[in-house]
Amino acid sequence: MVRAAIYARYSTDLQDPRSISDQFAYCREYAARENIEVVRTFADEARSGGSMIGRDGLLDLMQAARAKQFDVVIVEALDRLSRDMEDLAGLHKRLQFAGIEIRAVNDGPGPVDEVVVGLKGLIGHMYRLDNAKKVRRGMFGVVREGRSAGGRAYGYRPVPGQTGHLEVVAEEAEIIRRIFSEYLNGNSPRRIAWGLNRDHAPPPRGKAWNASTINGNAQRGNGILNNELYVGQIVWNKVRMVKDPETGRRVSRINAEQDWHRTTAAHLRIVSDDLYDRVRTLRLATTRKKPEMQRRPKRILSGLLRCAVCGSGMTTSGKDKSGRVRIRCSAARESGTCPDPKTCYLDTVEDLVIQTLLRELRSPHEVTEFIASYIEARKRLVATSERRRGSLSRKIAEKTREIDRMVDGYAKGLLTDADLEGRFQDLKAERQQLERELLDVPKEVNVVALHDKALGQYEIRLAQLREELQAGMDDGNSSGARGLRELVDSVIVYPNREGGVGVKIQGKLNALVGAEGFGSLGVVNGGSGGGIRTPDTRIMIPLL
Repeated sequence: MVRAAIYARYSTDLQDPRSISDQFAYCREYAARENIEVVRTFADEARSGGSMIGRDGLLDLMQAARAKQFDVVIVEALDRLSRDMEDLAGLHKRLQFAGIEIRAVNDGPGPVDEVVVGLKGLIGHMYRLDNAKKVRRGMFGVVREGRSAGGRAYGYRPVPGQTGHLEVVAEEAEIIRRIFSEYLNGNSPRRIAWGLNRDHAPPPRGKAWNASTINGNAQRGNGILNNELYVGQIVWNKVRMVKDPETGRRVSRINAEQDWHRTTAAHLRIVSDDLYDRVRTLRLATTRKKPEMQRRPKRILSGLLRCAVCGSGMTTSGKDKSGRVRIRCSAARESGTCPDPKTCYLDTVEDLVIQTLLRELRSPHEVTEFIASYIEARKRLVATSERRRGSLSRKIAEKTREIDRMVDGYAKGLLTDADLEGRFQDLKAERQQLERELLDVPKEVNVVALHDKALGQYEIRLAQLREELQAGMDDGNSSGARGLRELVDSVIVYPNREGGVGVKIQGKLNALVGAEGFGSLGVVNGGSGGGIRTPDTRIMIPLL
């Protein structure tokens, strides 16, 4: 008898879960009429047909198909498998290669062919696009009526029993007015966030306020200070969501401002037009930069410093009486959430980093030894992975052949239910465990190689560093500083209570190896031993 697997799917949480059992029953009736034995069932609940990502039932179906566990796949309609033309054609191609037919009960008798797959794939794809347009049209109607089209805005909550209607939350509205007033009075978003956290004001999400929650993104119109809903203006269609075909995840894209839709909702006003406009004018005045000053680091380690306590970046924090620049954890400045913030001098850290690089990366031949050791280790990993994959694949094939022999023996009447009991399930469990182990073994391991003339360029960069260090390098745009930034990925700063500060230099050898580099680099030892130090090399010097 022909063996069949049934696949069922419904799209969203809004649909009835009983749809799965209804599809199973419908397909079983078809199988009975066609004298087909149903041996497996697979299902995906609340999963869109627009992508194969996240559909475990479908992936299990394809895995079972490769194992020849059935001869036919029965579905209610082809759009249950996929509403994407590319995915549906790919599924049909793979099942056809495995010698497995697709039977769609609602799409005519007999197995589906390429013509049916092409037509139904196009119809399903167009149906999905048409549905998206209808949803957007409905959302536009909701906005036009002065209702919310979705999403939660701080300061508001939904009105129970009235879809799309919002009401102002008095406690949160007071916090919003406080933010606007404090900003207008000269407080930065960091200082405002600090004060809100100090006063235990509830944030929109998470456990603490930070500057980005208040400042937001002007282009996307998000953030407390950019939200026009606070002056009674509902603005819809700022962004659109598109699905990444590689990952299946939805990503947002900014729409042109002329495509935005605005509707007045006076009952949602929290701040006055005058206050909002004055804050907006102040923000534009303080954020506008000259083109020649944009995206240029001011100092040699700008953007590279990290706090060892919480992992946040470190920023300048004023000067002492002698003019020396201090640095401090940005989380401590923006939200006051760093558990152990300390302040240290920027020039101390800069000198320590540069002197460490000059001393410990002075010998180019040791960089060559480092990369040679790395390449050898990666090659060993490649060989080990290949051997492991080969061994697991052979074991899986053995289990599959043994399962097939038992199934064939049972089909021919040579084996009984008692013969299959226990051992058959054990074999399946053993094979599944082997398949899981195989998934954990990397399929390929990249091996980096030195670029031609790379060491010569490396020596030139070090020479520039030495020269500019002697001249007093304090400009982040100098050629020597740019060379240092090509060598260093980040500098983790370790101020301590004993009056010292340490650094952990994490390097990136993009200039010496492939464009992707290979992660954090341990500092190369400059001594005669020729060994490699760990990335945790620290040198303690006096603190403030």
